[in-house]
Amino acid sequence: MKTRFTELMGVEHPIMQGGMMWVGKAELAAAVSNGGGLGTITALTQSTPELLTKEVARAREMTDKPLAVNLTILPSINPPPYAEYRAAIIESGIRIVETAGYKPQEHVDEFKKHGIIVIHKCTAVRHALSAERMGVDAISIDGFECAGHPGEDDIPGLILIPAAADKVKIPMIASGGFGDGRGLVAALALGAEGINMGTRFCATKEAPIHENFKQAMVENDERATDLLFRSYKNTARVARNSISQEAIAIERQGNPFEAIAHLVRGARGKEGLDSGDTEHGIWTAGMVQGLIHDIPGAADLVARIMDEANSIIRDRLGRMAG
Repeated sequence: MKTRFTELMGVEHPIMQGGMMWVGKAELAAAVSNGGGLGTITALTQSTPELLTKEVARAREMTDKPLAVNLTILPSINPPPYAEYRAAIIESGIRIVETAGYKPQEHVDEFKKHGIIVIHKCTAVRHALSAERMGVDAISIDGFECAGHPGEDDIPGLILIPAAADKVKIPMIASGGFGDGRGLVAALALGAEGINMGTRFCATKEAPIHENFKQAMVENDERATDLLFRSYKNTARVARNSISQEAIAIERQGNPFEAIAHLVRGARGKEGLDSGDTEHGIWTAGMVQGLIHDIPGAADLVARIMDEANSIIRDRLGRMAG
């Protein structure tokens, strides 16, 4: 299946693994790339730029296929050394970068200067158009169904993807709620050139998180998420558990973020991912949990999605078209 995305990225299949904090490590990224998709290492999962360089090298030992690195820029009182992470990405020879977050222009400019393909993650058409003007090569458009930060507009993919496709000229992949061949075909029909999956790749053998979390995603349905930080204009979709419910209750009373910070801090969430305690902190998962029924290898999952998509296009839609 050839699309503008596969041709630009040099991959076999129009499927990208999203950049996920604590999950986007070498073993998962390499497995996705070996399966013909685009695997992604999450830069800030590594605590220093030097460790990111080592993680890229570790992935290179497992695959010779294209790899991406995600660099998410967030406003912070004590921001990470983004310029140093950027330099580590460039020096490691990575040819594809996914940027996300706040004012990425300086990073986009520097990556482009070194011939690196830049994908920018957006949650609104206006943001996608801004990124296009900024000079990025492709867009990942994130619908309201997604895990993590869906933006504040609450526009689901069924509307957001074609609305963006009507205006964005560069290649665009669809993100949020994708987990099988049906979703891939739908994304293509709506105007995207492929799909970007995060939660679905968390429930694979190579995902470096505790099996309890993978099993929870299999057992959960599409209702098993919560939206936090709505009143702080920084909405986040996470898996529903006792901690997310407690945080929501406190937030809805009109309390400031500081009142729930101890519940939702990233270090606490990572402790849970490492220990296997799904009730220890908050953890990110999307509504696509309702479509997750097993824990396959990442390459097997990519192959299955492509088989499903081709079968739908050839058989079901082909018959309908006469």
